[in-house]
Amino acid sequence: MKTVVGIINLQESNALLRELAATRAVEALPFAGRYRVVDFSLSNMINSGVNSVGLMLPDYSRAVLDHIRSGKDWDLARRRDGLTYLPAALPGTDSRKGDLKDIYANLDFAELSDKKYVLFVNSSFVYNIDFQKVLDFHKANDADITMIYNVLDEDKEGNCVTIETSTNGVVTDLAESNGAKKGQKSVMSAYLMPVPTFAYIVRSTYERGGQDFLLDGIIRHAGEHKISAYEHKGYVARINSTAEYYKANRDCLKPEVWEELFMQKDNPISTKVKDAVPVQYKEAAQVKNSLIANGCIVHGRVENSILFRGVTVGKGAVIKDSILMQRCEIQDGARVENVIADKNVIITKNRWIKGSENFPFIVTKNARV
Repeated sequence: MKTVVGIINLQESNALLRELAATRAVEALPFAGRYRVVDFSLSNMINSGVNSVGLMLPDYSRAVLDHIRSGKDWDLARRRDGLTYLPAALPGTDSRKGDLKDIYANLDFAELSDKKYVLFVNSSFVYNIDFQKVLDFHKANDADITMIYNVLDEDKEGNCVTIETSTNGVVTDLAESNGAKKGQKSVMSAYLMPVPTFAYIVRSTYERGGQDFLLDGIIRHAGEHKISAYEHKGYVARINSTAEYYKANRDCLKPEVWEELFMQKDNPISTKVKDAVPVQYKEAAQVKNSLIANGCIVHGRVENSILFRGVTVGKGAVIKDSILMQRCEIQDGARVENVIADKNVIITKNRWIKGSENFPFIVTKNARV
């Protein structure tokens, strides 16, 4: 993979995650107790041997920059290659929506590299993959473009791009739709192609008024290129709504999902290192099927939940089917169920808050309830 330059796109729409991503990128959302969503794309690239990575920054980039810093925790703080931040296009220079204007503004990152291929991925997806296998597949099929997809194990709502393929893996049809059915092949917004092909698609599409790399670029140029599709058969989640974020976090409570995502010896998921004391389980603490991060103090009961670093659970408090981000405080006698609490939330004594499995109740950052 030394012939590949990676570009990670952080320009994901936050329209369906507004309460959680109002002032942070979707990819900066905390995930599974101690990670961020962007950790998966960064880790997948470095584990696969991609040593030159460009991070295409979103409009709200502070949380991303604070988390990644020099890229040291992903072995990307290097004298040669390593991590490069790619800023968004200057405000006022282009009123078009979509990610294409930002890719176009940073096109020289790929063109001036000494790499043969570009691996362009959208970082709102959670999965663990070896991109070397994708490169081998691309070469074996003599493809112009290779896209990665998964077969849906359930119906999905929201914007989806699905494909149909021939028996040899060549894409025969691409379509955008509002939702997809179980069994359909869904594009994971990850594409491998030669640098000149990438540059041609971006430049020609943008200069003709295009806005979106996939819809206006890949799909409209599909007839000009041989597009192959590589199937990722493992776990995949796309964090594009509050419901999907809630579900993906809770999926990590399943041993088989946790092992696939985080326990692969050759493909570990790295994150920003934060030293903290171990969890303190007090005398009356009861914990069942939960992820509890370092620095937490648990006096009460926690079931089927995820607690990030520094959460305090008071005496007699009950937490069920919930996600509590860093430094939340659940005071004595409080009860939360089907709740997503952002950072620094305080649930006061004896307060009860309950959402539903499909519509979790969201408590915004720094709130006191």
